[in-house]
Amino acid sequence: MKLIRIDDIASPELSDYTQLTDVAMRRVREPAEGLYLAESPKVIERALRVGHRPRSLLMVEEWLPRVEPLLADFPEVPVYIGKPEQLEQLTGFNMHRGAMASMHRPTPLDPAELLRSSKRVVVLEDLADHTNVGAVFRSIAALGADAVLLTPGCADPLYRRAVRVSMGAVLQVPWARLPDWREAGPLFRETGFELTAFALRDDAEDLADFVEDIPERLALMFGTEGPGLTRRALASASRTVLIPMEHGVDSLNVATAAALAMWAVRTGDRRGSRASVTDPAGAPLVANAPAAALGATR
Repeated sequence: MKLIRIDDIASPELSDYTQLTDVAMRRVREPAEGLYLAESPKVIERALRVGHRPRSLLMVEEWLPRVEPLLADFPEVPVYIGKPEQLEQLTGFNMHRGAMASMHRPTPLDPAELLRSSKRVVVLEDLADHTNVGAVFRSIAALGADAVLLTPGCADPLYRRAVRVSMGAVLQVPWARLPDWREAGPLFRETGFELTAFALRDDAEDLADFVEDIPERLALMFGTEGPGLTRRALASASRTVLIPMEHGVDSLNVATAAALAMWAVRTGDRRGSRASVTDPAGAPLVANAPAAALGATR
């Protein structure tokens, strides 16, 4: 390992880590300079496992035994070692997770290619809160989404807080930026997806009814809290679904809603795959047919 002990926290080599609490600066700097920050050995390991390349690492000395094996293929990458008080002064917060890596941003993925290789995707329109973005990635990764598509105005999944909240799931689930809706709407149709909007509308279907007959290729779309989905997004969707509420609650946090929706879809998919392979007369049925098509009831 290329160990460098910190003598001067104003050193330009440490600029990737300077005052990370300045949100406005990070939003501009990280994408512009082609970097993102992975916080904690677990997240760093996940980033390296999917092929991302480190620029440098910053840590307290006690974490060296945990991190050293991760860098076996990167002996040239500088590892800056400092005391806890130095790192806090440098970054603007207490680095209680012990280690942080500045990573090269991966090449952006093509949304059309991503859709062609997926069957279950989540679409996020204009979410401004990085915590919500990270939470969505963590839950839908656990529940089997193939990819995430983001509108141009959606918060950055590789912003430090989003990476941290997702526990590295933003590094595991493929994602791409969509063009504006004039191009994005046709893109879903051309790749065979049924774009389904989650919104409070009079014509919306109950989620429980919707998952009785799930399309082969499905995109679940969620909007920002408050305004919800834009008119262009709703116009691009072929169906609208809602999650029924009790006790006068009108909506859920977007991460919770996405988790519930993916859970319901996964349950519907599994119910379909477990359906009998023959009908009562003994005739073969199509494998993995939707439960509703086989006469199943809730």
